[in-house]
Amino acid sequence: MLVLESVHAHYGAAHVLHGVCLELAPGQIACLVGRNGAGKSTTLKAIMGLVRPSAGAISFQGERIDGRRPHAIAGRGLAWVPEDRRVFGSLSVEENLRVAAQATRRAGPSRVREALALFPGLVPCARQRASTLSGGQQQMLAIARAVVSRPNVILLDEPTEGLAPEVVRSIRTSIFDMRSSGVAVLLVEQNLQLALSIADTFFVLSRGVVVFHGTRDDLKARPNVVDQYLGVGRPKDTLQGVRIEH
Repeated sequence: MLVLESVHAHYGAAHVLHGVCLELAPGQIACLVGRNGAGKSTTLKAIMGLVRPSAGAISFQGERIDGRRPHAIAGRGLAWVPEDRRVFGSLSVEENLRVAAQATRRAGPSRVREALALFPGLVPCARQRASTLSGGQQQMLAIARAVVSRPNVILLDEPTEGLAPEVVRSIRTSIFDMRSSGVAVLLVEQNLQLALSIADTFFVLSRGVVVFHGTRDDLKARPNVVDQYLGVGRPKDTLQGVRIEH
C-alpha cells in the first residue's frame, strides 16, 4: 500500500535520510523507532510532502506521490498527526472536526460524529474551545481530526509522549479501532513497551538508515538491536515485560 524506496532527504546541507526503505501493508500497524535525531519525523514529513525527497521514490496504492503537494497527498487517503498536535485553539472540538471534514471530499456528513465517538471522553467537550483542553484531550482531538477524512493510512508522530496513563490507554485502543476498520497505521513511538504491545512490524532507524526490519517477535529476539539503537537501558527486562492485549 505505502512503499518508500531508497528515500533521501535534506534540510539545506544536512543530509537526514540516507536511503530509507519501508513498506506498510493494508490494515497493518508498523512502528518506526530510533533515538532522537534518527530521522523518524522526517520520514513521516517526506511521506506527506512536507519535506521533498532529494532521491528515491514514495508510492501509495501503486502511484508515485513524492513531489506532490501535501493537500494532494492527503486527498489520496493519507493523514498525519504531528507531534505538536496543531489543533485550532479558538475553535471548539466539534468545529475542529467540521473544518477537517470540509477540507476533504472523502468525509461524509456522519463522519464528525463517528470520529468524535472514537474518543468518548471528548464527547462532553464537543462545544469547548480546543485551547482549554488538556494536553491529552488535544492529542485525542488531533487524532480524531485526522480520522475525519477517512484515511487509508494514518501517520502518528509520538502520540503518547508526556500523557497520563489513562489517555495513553485510550489512544492505544483507538489505534486498534482504526486497524479494525481497515486503516493502516505508521507509528513513531519512543515508549518501546507500548510500541511492542501495539505494532505488528518494526523499522529501527539510525542516522537516517533502516538498520532493522522485522516483526515484534523478531525484535524481541534481538536485544542487541534494542541496546545498540534504542538505548532503553536493560533491553531484556523491557522486552520480556511486554503484555499483548489485542
